[in-house]
Amino acid sequence: MKPQEIRDLSGSELQEKLQDFRQELFNLRFQHSTAQLENTQRLAQVKKIIARILTIINEKKTGTGHGK
Repeated sequence: MKPQEIRDLSGSELQEKLQDFRQELFNLRFQHSTAQLENTQRLAQVKKIIARILTIINEKKTGTGHGK
């Protein structure tokens, strides 16, 4: 997901996406530990998406977001 797509989501949608991506990260880590993960780059991608979502949630809380 691109940052602008994340910024367009509401607070509840952001929380839902965050939960979905955390679940995906858990599953990817599990697959990686059992040597079943084929696309290891997806781990880094999901971590970055989670960080973006958390950043945007914090920006909305403090009112310092970009692209208001």
